[in-house]
Amino acid sequence: MKAINFDEFGPASVLKLSEAPDPILRPNDLLVRTRAAGVNRADLTHRRGGYGRPDFGDSTIMGLEIAGDVIAVGENVRGYTVGDRVMGIVGGGAYAEIARIDYRMAMPIPEKMDYIHAAAITEVFVTANEALINLGQLQAGETVLVHAGAGGVGGAAVQLAHAVGATVLTTAKKEAHGLVHQLGADYAIDYENEDFTDVVARVTEGKGVDLILDFIGAPYLSRNVNALNFGGRLVQIGIMGGIENAQLPLDRVLYRHLRIMGTVMKSRSQDVKQAMSQRFRERWLTHFSEASLNPIIDSVFPLAEASAAHQRMEDGLNVGKIVLTM
Repeated sequence: MKAINFDEFGPASVLKLSEAPDPILRPNDLLVRTRAAGVNRADLTHRRGGYGRPDFGDSTIMGLEIAGDVIAVGENVRGYTVGDRVMGIVGGGAYAEIARIDYRMAMPIPEKMDYIHAAAITEVFVTANEALINLGQLQAGETVLVHAGAGGVGGAAVQLAHAVGATVLTTAKKEAHGLVHQLGADYAIDYENEDFTDVVARVTEGKGVDLILDFIGAPYLSRNVNALNFGGRLVQIGIMGGIENAQLPLDRVLYRHLRIMGTVMKSRSQDVKQAMSQRFRERWLTHFSEASLNPIIDSVFPLAEASAAHQRMEDGLNVGKIVLTM
């Protein structure tokens, strides 16, 4: 099969299309003819050497998110047959013509949805659901601040928070404000020219928001804590801005009874990942069939142009998901 490989860590240009062995079917596996694969920031970290030469359980080949057609099923598999259209999160191997996925991580592609949109769902929406609902315990009538609302996970979180019935604030570049309002944001904050804490104070009449989802890290930590209401929750799901010089207002944490949580899906055990996927599937999958939830596609590249896809994400040009097609 054709797959993306690289001989050394480095810039996007190291990615090359080459031949690779077909994956071997295991008892709990589906073999999938991959039609599309989502590009995620973890893939950039993989390419740069941040994980070494990992085997995440399914393949040493890059890529975590697939959509395609089942071409073989393992002896323990239940609920899937050859020819089924499936999507899901894999432990590596998405940047290839054939991938294997534990059937407990797979989901049926919603009716009438194409492979490109299906490949853009699972990684971002499962992560967003875990942060918002399972950890953040967001309820109807609460107020949430989602940072990076025009990004993959951020955009998914804005949609889910709106569907829950929360008031949604989000940070995004000015040119993306139309998109985040379309996704369900009630207030869009231009983070380049506005201080989000000022907007939160104005919108909440000084009370603060009930929940914050943050991808940035140290540069936002103290402001996030100061923007939380009594009993508020901060869920950290990224550190794109680094961890140096992080400042935590402990008095605010103490006297406002705040909770700070972190979550990274990649480092979780397989059974935890399966539970996360199942929680998302049970609550939200039918919403995609009804078109009340939709992944936002930024751009589509053929597999051979994976380096260009990586460069686009690295340059911060994407609004929504970047997808590779096979």
